[in-house]
Amino acid sequence: MRKIILAPAVLLFAICTNARPPQTMPKMPADTASPATPKKLTVADKVKSSKKMEGLFTIYQDTTTGTVQLYIKKSQLGKKFIYQSLAENGPGSIGLGKGHERDNAVISFKKYYDRIEFQRLNTSYWYDKNNPVSKADDVNKPESIFFVEKIAAEDSSGYLVAADGLFISEKLDNVRRIIRPGTPPESFFNLGALNPAKSQYYKIRSYPDNTDVVVDLAYDNLSPFNGGADDIVDARFNRVRIQHTFIEVPENSSYKPRMDDPRVGYYAARITDLTSIKPTPYHDLIHRWNLQKKDPSAALSEPVKPIVWWIENTTPYEYRQTIKEAGEKWNEAFEKAGFKNAVVMKMQPDDADWDAGDIRYNVIRGFSSPYPWYGGYGSEFENPLTGEILGADIMIEWSVFSAYGLSEEIYNSPGLYLPEILKYSASCTLASELNLQYVMGLTALEATGAPETELKEVRKQSLYYMILHEIGHSMGLYHNFQASQMLSPAQINDTSITRVKGLYGSVMDYSDINVSLDRSRQGDYFTTRPGPYDLWAIEFGYTPTANEAEEKAFRKKVLSRSTEPDLAFGNDADDMRRPGKAIDPRVNVWDMTNDAVAYAEDRFKLINNLIPKLKDKFPKIDESYAELTKRYGFFNFTRSKMTAVVGGYIGGVYVDRSFVGQTTPTKPFTPVPLAYQKKAMSILAKYVFAPNAFDADKRIFPYLQLQRRGHNFFSTTEDPKITTDINNISNAALLHILHPVTLQRITNSRIYGNEYSATDVMNDLTKAIFDADISGNVNVYRQYLQTTFIKSLTAIIGEKSLYDDVAKSAAHYSLKKIKAKLSSAVSSNEETKAHRGNLVYLIDNALVIKQL
Repeated sequence: MRKIILAPAVLLFAICTNARPPQTMPKMPADTASPATPKKLTVADKVKSSKKMEGLFTIYQDTTTGTVQLYIKKSQLGKKFIYQSLAENGPGSIGLGKGHERDNAVISFKKYYDRIEFQRLNTSYWYDKNNPVSKADDVNKPESIFFVEKIAAEDSSGYLVAADGLFISEKLDNVRRIIRPGTPPESFFNLGALNPAKSQYYKIRSYPDNTDVVVDLAYDNLSPFNGGADDIVDARFNRVRIQHTFIEVPENSSYKPRMDDPRVGYYAARITDLTSIKPTPYHDLIHRWNLQKKDPSAALSEPVKPIVWWIENTTPYEYRQTIKEAGEKWNEAFEKAGFKNAVVMKMQPDDADWDAGDIRYNVIRGFSSPYPWYGGYGSEFENPLTGEILGADIMIEWSVFSAYGLSEEIYNSPGLYLPEILKYSASCTLASELNLQYVMGLTALEATGAPETELKEVRKQSLYYMILHEIGHSMGLYHNFQASQMLSPAQINDTSITRVKGLYGSVMDYSDINVSLDRSRQGDYFTTRPGPYDLWAIEFGYTPTANEAEEKAFRKKVLSRSTEPDLAFGNDADDMRRPGKAIDPRVNVWDMTNDAVAYAEDRFKLINNLIPKLKDKFPKIDESYAELTKRYGFFNFTRSKMTAVVGGYIGGVYVDRSFVGQTTPTKPFTPVPLAYQKKAMSILAKYVFAPNAFDADKRIFPYLQLQRRGHNFFSTTEDPKITTDINNISNAALLHILHPVTLQRITNSRIYGNEYSATDVMNDLTKAIFDADISGNVNVYRQYLQTTFIKSLTAIIGEKSLYDDVAKSAAHYSLKKIKAKLSSAVSSNEETKAHRGNLVYLIDNALVIKQL
């Protein structure tokens, strides 16, 4: 093989070259000279074909391709900015409809050599600057780098970077829902993969105080397992409009943050003090507007800058005045904090020269969606570092104004609708639920021949209540689900009380519509003013103090009132709106009065009195039975709510969150008295479990027909699922009472005062569910009820049961007692015999497995 050796030749060439004298190289012709270094493109060069949008950030969009570049000033490096994302247009059925608040964070920009890093900062911790530990405040909580882009051009003032990779992506907001492993793909609608080539910018708005980039993100899923709801045009291809908003963190020395307190309910930035040695090292800061008095020395002064709300010109004309009046009602609360005319309501003219996206304008907006999961929604932009509210919007769905906004969904899945609402338990669903209350109230009034003026009053009061509630959220207030227990059953229809202090202690509750069984005593249907709690909460949140000593004295004075009955408070974490959740039954949705069990009994009586009248009132000549069916569905929804409310008192524990040293006769935990638990059980036995509990409905059962609409091959049979509906009502109580958490609490609370044991509870359930027909025939409804109860008991003693031993013992004992009852039962009815034989079979199987 021939080898090529280069090294000696190279060496020889080097030696020879070094040995020669230097020679002058011939001059190269001009046209063969070395090429010049390319000219470095300037910012002006890079944006010459782009449209410039100046504001908080300057954005350039190419007029040919639509691509976007972001200009970051050198003075903006290292500064903190608030990022907020909102859904602006997407399938409401999967939670991406207009106004859905999504993400909130603090971000910053850092230059690293030739690139810009986009960082998300950790705002969950606080350090006392007087403590030397604060010098290490950057340890063990690193920032998140969510995007990096090379600098495209630079000038004396800043840097230009390509921004498509930031905005036409999910770097800022993970739009697609996170699906747990193992979830069946057909059980949810999947947007699919983001397709940047089909995505685009919808609108770019840059204002002095904020910059908005609104994008239409395209998703492809060529083989969908789930076709989605009617708001999905094509399950394979979808677009979702997302608004990215950036706000500079204000350097506002006039704003003084206020610490949160568990006795009053504000949204708060959750912050832990890492320099504290307290058992509760909390530095949580409430969300509130920066109100400053024009005259700090005056007891009552107008603010330097009031909270101004603009009623958008999309709002129906007939509701504008009511919305304005409701918003202005909040001024009474702010007077308690020393401010006059703190809230100003204005109407946006049709020729307004400003855009509702500008955060300098707080807007109440109206729109209509195919699948509104809420009817109204109050959102606010806050500074996570201080809690200062910088801007807010309130969205109102047209469904709120419709008598049948959600009725189709309620009737089609009356047992599923309640959990569907609870999927959004962290959010506010007042307005959509208020729509249900409104239609239930209309049905009750129309069935009794109420005049049109009365129906209009229901509409007005429900809208009043909703606006008060949503504006309350935008003031920083959280829910208060104990407020509806302020008045007694005898007081709720006395307008001399309700027009002065309100129907509930707070507008931040979800309360049942107050339709009086005695029509001659009808008072207010909904509350129409901020209640005593609201006035107190605004006083706590907004009263200015001059210094730390004054702040400490003020807090002690105002918070010492938390034990007053009218100021009772419990938030979403405390509410008992699903089986096994929370412990205090007074903190609940859909209840009313300080005797909620008696009020629920009144509701059962009202419904049983009105249902027979539906058949004659609502089917109309030349129309289908759809209206009758939907109206009946609303009544069953109310029954389910009342059943859940009453069931919560069995095994309940009253909670008092007052601090040590406050004047109160109660302990932090007090079990519901035995007599009241027994009262709750008796109401369930009479109006939910009894064989004749639904006798009032018999007349309309054959008429419960929804109007057929087109053809759906995959739809279920159209016969009314009466037994399913009724069983769901009883389950609203059984699922809670027999929940492992409830049964364990019943036993735990026995140690500190509860007199109603798990065995006693199951004994009383057994009597209510079996005794009335043990010597006769069992109707279809009771067959389902009894079977459900037996299956629940057998599940408690099952091999993989999560129940405690006391609950298992009680269930085992109850199953043996029920078997003994069934063995002596007498009936000549073959259906009843078959039913009881099946119950004995289920019990025997469970007991045999238990013995093994």
